[in-house]
Amino acid sequence: MPLKQKGNELLWKRRTAEQERTRFILWFIAIVAILISWTFISKQTTWEFVLDAPVQIKDFLSRMFPPDVKYFGKIAPALWDTITISVFGTAIAVVISFLLAILAAKNTTPNSVVRLVVLTIIVASRSVNSMIWAMILVQLVGPGLFASVLAIAIRSLGMVSKLYYEAIEEIDREPIEAITATGASRMQILVYGYLPQIMPTFVGTAVYRWENNIRESTIIGIVGGGGIGMLLNSSINLLAWNRVLSILVVIFVTVIFAEWVSATVRKAIS
Repeated sequence: MPLKQKGNELLWKRRTAEQERTRFILWFIAIVAILISWTFISKQTTWEFVLDAPVQIKDFLSRMFPPDVKYFGKIAPALWDTITISVFGTAIAVVISFLLAILAAKNTTPNSVVRLVVLTIIVASRSVNSMIWAMILVQLVGPGLFASVLAIAIRSLGMVSKLYYEAIEEIDREPIEAITATGASRMQILVYGYLPQIMPTFVGTAVYRWENNIRESTIIGIVGGGGIGMLLNSSINLLAWNRVLSILVVIFVTVIFAEWVSATVRKAIS
């Protein structure tokens, strides 16, 4: 905080005049940007539908309740498919990410060109949503679980690989140097020097990603990837809203269970 002299006293000021001007300009720019954005949104919005939303929501909920309890028998196989998608998709991503992380980390990559190529792959994987990957893969390999597994795996590569190679770059160098001084091979250095330090992070990241993939797997079937998402899409198209509610309840319970498993495993290894 700047000081201002007033007679024989020093007065505290929160900001200087220059800081006040900068703050005013930033606030002015932000308000103008918000007003312009709101004008654009308002032009693209049908406000008659928005004002009628409370009536539509009430009617919508009245058709959803009570849920179709008998439909749970058909949801169970689709839920199993969804869990299968998340498990296999995560497993494939974890295995490939381990190899990519070694090539992407500065302290383990063979050379800078290899690192650049691998980093490009990681960024490309992370920049495209799993739904988009599923839409593309359904066209390439056909609809079904295989397309969903590949979509989940490709999408997960970016996030998992990034966290893995960052963990490798942050390891303590002293154990590595000690093992290297004994004349150990590169594989021995990796197994006895790197793995003990990065394994907790690797396991925690894999479990956390599986938890996220459970969520993504529940909706990926909407584009033809199978699982509970396909069942949800079918029920919506048939306007069977009581079945939709049953599916949403199952999805909610499944996600809560996945979060509990993830938190338990990560707590155990921390």
